[in-house]
Amino acid sequence: MDAMLSVTIYAAGINLLGFLVMGIDKYKAKKKTFRIPEAILFTVALFGGSIGTTLGMFLFRHKTRHWYFLYGMPLILAVQLAVIYFLSQSSLEFMFL
Repeated sequence: MDAMLSVTIYAAGINLLGFLVMGIDKYKAKKKTFRIPEAILFTVALFGGSIGTTLGMFLFRHKTRHWYFLYGMPLILAVQLAVIYFLSQSSLEFMFL
């Protein structure tokens, strides 16, 4: 399988997961049932799901009152986009197995 295709599939999957965990946690909050830990939400974002978690946060209006989510999720996204930009501009070549 082509490396770029693998990265694209991973990115789509982890961002879909991020979007879904925000929606599920919002649903569970409304039903007052067991919630998804905040550490899991941030972990999904750190592993590449920051677009999905940020979109889910604002679309579902979930966790927007917590400053560490309101600023943390977009900050993770900005850092990941900056890393992608700088890696794309560098002369380094990455080999995927």
